[in-house]
Parts: sequence; C-alpha cells; structure tokens
Amino acid sequence: MSDKTFQPARRIVLLGAGSAIVMPLAACVSVLPTLTADGVGMSTEAERKVALARRANGQSPLSADRALEVAAIEQASYMSAGGKMEHTALRGRDFVSRMKANGIAAPAAENLAHGRFDVARVIDVWMASPPHRRNMLDGRFGKFGLGYVSEPDNRRYWAMVLAA
Repeated sequence: MSDKTFQPARRIVLLGAGSAIVMPLAACVSVLPTLTADGVGMSTEAERKVALARRANGQSPLSADRALEVAAIEQASYMSAGGKMEHTALRGRDFVSRMKANGIAAPAAENLAHGRFDVARVIDVWMASPPHRRNMLDGRFGKFGLGYVSEPDNRRYWAMVLAA
C-alpha cells in the first residue's frame, strides 16, 4: 500500500487529534468570566435619596428604571475591565452609541464615580459636583438607573444613567 492509500485515514486521525486539542480550549472560552456587577438593584435602593435631593431643589422625583440600570451596569463593567473611569467605554464606544445600542433615546446623561462609596455617599458626591448635580436635577429627566462593579480592594466603579 502506498502513502496515498492512507491519506484519507491520516486526515481523519489528524482532524480527530486537532479536535481533541481544540475542544478543551473551546470549553475554556465558555468559563471565562463575563462582565457582571454586584451592584444590581442599586436604582431601587437609591430612589428615595435621589427623590429627596430633587425635591429639595424643586424637581419631581425620578423613578428607577431597569433598562437604564442595565446601561449603567454595562458602563461600570466597561470601566472596571479597562481599569479607568471615563465616559468612552472599551473599544471606543461613547455615551451616545452606548445609549443607542441600549435603546435609550435622548435626552440622556451619565454620571460616573470611582471609590469606596455606598449608595448614599455616591449620590452626595455627585450632588456636590456642579456638572453631576446639574444632571441629577435636570427637569427633562424622569427616570434613572444606577449600578456599580466592585474591585478587589473594595473600590467601586459607579455609573448612573438618566433619561426622559
């Protein structure tokens, strides 16, 4: 028998060996950590604090919104993965493109923070910052989402998304 007779069999063996190598690697991809947040549900927790701040400044309360919370957690996850606090997310996705991708129409705004804050403290920090305060008191907004992603050192990447 010549080598040509065994070519198809050799290919099958090589494909089988290649599959044996690739399959465990493919399984590794499925166990890689996904971007998640332990700050889910923060919108509901913050709703009263945000309402008090707005009422004290002549504005109606904002309602917690699940879609906006998802967008906020997404941004917090991007910041955590990138290791920096900024409005432009991984792969250059800016605020406007992220809002469009999440189905959030303008007008909308975003507040970001990074530190060892709880819900009350992050709201206080934003209220003490003129641009963030302006976003939180903007009368065009009727709802918000808030979330964070924790780091091993107990600091958190926070994001709040506000919309009409």
